[in-house]
Amino acid sequence: MAAQTGTCTVHPIASEGDFDSHAAALPPSCLAVIYFHAPWAEPCKQMSTILTTLAATYPATQPPQITFLSLDAEEVSDVSERYDVTQVPLVVLQKDGQVVEAVTGTDAARVRNAVEKHAGSPSTGAGLPPAQKVTKPAPSTNDPVAAPSQTNGAAPDLSKYAPTATDPTTAPQYSSGEQQAASMSKEELHARLAELVKAAPVMLFMKGTPSAPQCGFSRQTVSMLREKGVRYGFFNILADDEVRQGLKEFSDWPTFPQVYVGGELVGGLDIVSLFAFFFSRLFSRFVFPLFSLHSWGERG
Repeated sequence: MAAQTGTCTVHPIASEGDFDSHAAALPPSCLAVIYFHAPWAEPCKQMSTILTTLAATYPATQPPQITFLSLDAEEVSDVSERYDVTQVPLVVLQKDGQVVEAVTGTDAARVRNAVEKHAGSPSTGAGLPPAQKVTKPAPSTNDPVAAPSQTNGAAPDLSKYAPTATDPTTAPQYSSGEQQAASMSKEELHARLAELVKAAPVMLFMKGTPSAPQCGFSRQTVSMLREKGVRYGFFNILADDEVRQGLKEFSDWPTFPQVYVGGELVGGLDIVSLFAFFFSRLFSRFVFPLFSLHSWGERG
């Protein structure tokens, strides 16, 4: 019988080696609750509170029956790629090296139910904080691409934009988890898309993920962005058909990948390639990769 030594806490994981050593020490019957987050993603603040509270409802035992791990999706990117992290917050449940369930968003009830399904109910009566409506922070007035600048179909003025260390590389999911995408009305879906295209200063809607692109166009775009050192958010359209189909109408652009800067559609590589030299001379080496994002006529 496992000996109780207090209550569980959320363990921060600082490196791939730290994660591997911790995972290797777990018995096969132990449920690992692996939480991927990013410090710039507002929804992660609520999920951190949810998991800290949830962990405290479970007894810490030897050997462990459940463990809670917290990873910065960007700082421990090698582990993030293993789990194909495309959105944060993301909670992955794993037992004996196998993923048994994953939950995105900030729905406390979904996370609790998933954990109880695979680890059993906690022995204490502590409750979880209720899910809250998440709203995206207002754009900073100091961010040259935070506010849309497109007029009459012209591309936004990016002449002063350069990537900074605070720009995200993984797009957050701005959702309260209160409803599934399939139940959204057209107006609600467009409202969601309006938030997604502004989730990062530069947003790439692609097939697959940067670590595993699912088409040659996406692979080429990611390669160009990395080569130029552009920080960007991304969204895997293959994981959400509502977003995939909705964006075609929302932006009146039928192909993927799609690139947005400051919430404005730039387009695809097929158009941008025609003016690549002009853009590179006019704006700077940072702006060129923002416009050399791809599509090349690929139909979604």
